[in-house]
Formats: sequence, structure tokens, C-alpha cells
Amino acid sequence: MKSGYKIAWTSNALRELKETIAYLKANFSDKEIAKLSRKIENFTEIISQNPYIFPKSDSKNIHKLVILKFNTIYYRIKNDRVEILSFFSNRQSQDKKKI
Repeated sequence: MKSGYKIAWTSNALRELKETIAYLKANFSDKEIAKLSRKIENFTEIISQNPYIFPKSDSKNIHKLVILKFNTIYYRIKNDRVEILSFFSNRQSQDKKKI
């Protein structure tokens, strides 16, 4: 399936994703990492085709989607691309969220 919107990860989102993967490597098996990877691929394909499908967060132009129950992706739509702003671990205090 051809993507309609390009997906771009910000440095903050990539850092948060790397931290999540490091946590999973230290505390879980490769099975959980593979499961998370599949979910991310599936959701990024969905938002590339229809980025408006997920609800807006408290911020006006930022959408959110929950990956499993432990992580939330925050993104915004700019022209023909989707910018992933944060890959937030829901285990943290919401005060630590950087969008």
C-alpha cells in the first residue's frame, strides 16, 4: 500500500523510543520488542493513510494514539507529512511529557 503522508520522527520521539527499547531489553524478552515494533509499523501505516483518524490530545493540533497500553505517540500533521513528536511512556508522570 502506498503511503499518502510521509512519516517523520523528531529527535525527541526517537530518543524516547530508544529509551523504551532499552527498558524492554533490560526487563523483558525480544518477543515484547518485536510486538512493539509490529504495532509501531501498523500504526504508522494507518496514520500515513489517514492521520485524522486518531483523536486530538489536549493540545489543539496534536493527535495521540496509544500503542499497547504502555506508550502513547503524539503527532501533528504538517502539509504532506506527519511529524511524530513524542513516543511517551505512560509509566511516567504526565509532567515529563515533552511535546
